[in-house]
Amino acid sequence: MRYILLINSDKAAPPPQKAEMEALMQGHQRFGEELQAARKMVHGERLRPDEEASRVRLKAGQRQVTDGPFTETKEVLGGFYLIECDTKKEAVEWAKKIPLREGGSVEVWPIWPM
Repeated sequence: MRYILLINSDKAAPPPQKAEMEALMQGHQRFGEELQAARKMVHGERLRPDEEASRVRLKAGQRQVTDGPFTETKEVLGGFYLIECDTKKEAVEWAKKIPLREGGSVEVWPIWPM
């Protein structure tokens, strides 16, 4: 079964310093390599800042487009990994290995097969 691991960070946290960002990126590089070696990786990407995102919402039968940042959210989606695992427990174990900043989180969502 496929799972998507959604990586969130605290929107109120100050931006990471250069050294912290480099360490995070190196950690993600190692994590991606570990996923690939275990043949669990399907795909993964880092997302651009929420200022560059748009949200399409259906309200009163009309599609409304809002450009980011989305002030009503407390977390910002920073990236994802799409992985293949036998169980949700296995997917959660992989999610625990993802490098995070303090206050960050990873959501583990099973995906319906197409």
